[in-house]
Amino acid sequence: MATFTRTATAVWHGTGPEGSGTLNGPSGVLDNTPYSAKLRFQNEDGRAGTNPEELIAAAHAGCYSMALSFALTNAGFTPEQLQCAAHIKMEKSDSGWSFARITLNLEAKVPGISADQFMELAQGAKTGCPVSKALSTVPIELEAKLV
Repeated sequence: MATFTRTATAVWHGTGPEGSGTLNGPSGVLDNTPYSAKLRFQNEDGRAGTNPEELIAAAHAGCYSMALSFALTNAGFTPEQLQCAAHIKMEKSDSGWSFARITLNLEAKVPGISADQFMELAQGAKTGCPVSKALSTVPIELEAKLV
C-alpha cells in the first residue's frame, strides 16, 4: 500500500473572539496566511485573510477537478478545461456551527464526450475523490454542465 502525508500548521494567539492566527505549509502557498474570528465571520469579501471553510472549499474543488480529469483521461477523453467552485453552506444551531451542505458547481469543456457519459464520470469523481470521502457526513451536491 502506497502512502504519503501532507502537513499544515496553525498558530493562534489570544482569545477566540479577539485573537488571531497564521497558517503555514511546506509548499509556501499559505506563508503566514492570517485567520481570525473577525476574518471568518465579519470580512464579507474574504480578502483580508482566510478561514477554514475557504480552505476546505478550495481543497474540495481542486481534488474533485483532479479526480474527474483522471476519470476522463482513463475513459479516453482529454478535458480542455474543468472549472469547479465548491460552496459550503454553514448553519448555526444550539450546538454551534456546522457544514449543512456542499455544492460543487462544475463547468467542463470536454471534446467528444456525450452528456450521459460525462455525467456518469462527473458523479463518480464526486463520490470517489479523497476530499469527498473525508467529508462524506455532509450532503454533497453536484451541478455539472458541459460548455
